[in-house]
Amino acid sequence: MDNPQSSNQTPGWERQTLEKLAFASLQEQRTRRRWGVFFKLLGFAYVAFILVAVVNWGSEADQQQRHTALVNLNGIIQARGEANSEKLVEALSSAFAAEHAAGIILRINSPGGSPVQAGIIYDEIRRLRGKYPDKPLYAVVEDICASGGYYIAVAADKIYVDKASIVGSIGVLMDGFGFTGTMDKLGVERRLLTAGDNKGFLDPFSPQMPQQREHAQLLLNDIHQQFIDVVKTGRGKRLKEAPDTFSGLVWTGRQSVERGLADGLGSVDSVARDVIQAEKLIDYSVRENFAERFARRFGANTFTSFWNSFFESAATAPQLR
Repeated sequence: MDNPQSSNQTPGWERQTLEKLAFASLQEQRTRRRWGVFFKLLGFAYVAFILVAVVNWGSEADQQQRHTALVNLNGIIQARGEANSEKLVEALSSAFAAEHAAGIILRINSPGGSPVQAGIIYDEIRRLRGKYPDKPLYAVVEDICASGGYYIAVAADKIYVDKASIVGSIGVLMDGFGFTGTMDKLGVERRLLTAGDNKGFLDPFSPQMPQQREHAQLLLNDIHQQFIDVVKTGRGKRLKEAPDTFSGLVWTGRQSVERGLADGLGSVDSVARDVIQAEKLIDYSVRENFAERFARRFGANTFTSFWNSFFESAATAPQLR
């Protein structure tokens, strides 16, 4: 007896089914090739973008002409940040060594930061000025040049500011938090084991010990005196010292000129044009590449980075800001 279903099949249905499968497979291959071409083009476009963004095309030719070398100091001065001693010193060294650079402008826009990083940059500027005595370096302040930023600025031959710039803050701080009251309310017991009476120095979860507070103040006073000595050395007789000069106060750019903390009003363009008399500017700043920027912002262990930042904020090292 014949199968009813087989009798209803259209003649040649096997061939039609095979044709449909073959056509579908062909379409899938074409689609896969199109996406492959698309991603290859996207990859080439990405590489081209990185090259345009990173490579300073034509800079070598420009450096063969008389120019003003520019180095930027932006943001908080810290070892792991954009404004660190390694990058600043590398940029400044290249700028001083440039044969056709008539002078260097250090453009500063910083609230301060690490006294160690600021000290390294300051010392290197003094060394480079001694090595290249005929090549002047001028600090040009934009929005703010406070604390560690000003520490670095006084190493320059002269300091120029905008009339509304914020300048000064010659002082040192060490900030943190104390959680002992909160822990008592929550019923949390701190268990800290140390070898050494002061190994738990300024632990935020333990009561503050008077002798540790006194020692911390000695540290701050010592670093503050280093800052004062640097300012007096850098500014010399131009400094009009007053009782509040080294108190940590800040002043406007106009006031800083009156107090001898700065030499005059000016911008990057005006100093290059009128003081150095080399209007063409070439930026020697060291920039992070894409990989470095990604790694710094999105570390492999985000939780660890957050946890470390939490404890660093609880009891920080001395800061010039």
